[in-house]
Amino acid sequence: MSRTAPHRTRLPAARHVLGKAHGAVPDPVTVFDEETPAVVNLDPDLLGALRRAATAAEGDGVELFVNGGWRSPEYQEQLLHDAVSKYGSAEEAARWVATPDTSAHVSGHAVDIGPPAGRVWLSEHGTEYGLCQIYRNEPWHYELRPEAVDGGCPPMYDDPSHDPRTWR
Repeated sequence: MSRTAPHRTRLPAARHVLGKAHGAVPDPVTVFDEETPAVVNLDPDLLGALRRAATAAEGDGVELFVNGGWRSPEYQEQLLHDAVSKYGSAEEAARWVATPDTSAHVSGHAVDIGPPAGRVWLSEHGTEYGLCQIYRNEPWHYELRPEAVDGGCPPMYDDPSHDPRTWR
């Protein structure tokens, strides 16, 4: 008897190669990293805002690290499959991981920030750089909203399943 539930798709056989080149960040890296695909493949405007914010944060004695950034569609799919396994259903997994075709990480428009002190600093100062927390349940997930500099960040979604961009 198969241990794979009927509603789940098997991971690709090449799962083991979906590492750093596909956007995995095994160890947090600075936002100034020039070699890690998860950082260098971010949208240039997002990366620029992030680096300006990190420079200001350093002045306050706080470092911003990237725990996740750009991801290949294959890596995003792997994360989604892992979330379905962890949470028991696609519906529950959708509260934490978007599909490859709807993820802002795949397009390079989202970044996950750490450590906790960095997230706190960014939650207090991010709007000055257009960096906004998008999901209430993911205090590490930030996206660029240039209009936030003048008008503040938009209201947060409870989680990704409430974000219309993920409803495709």
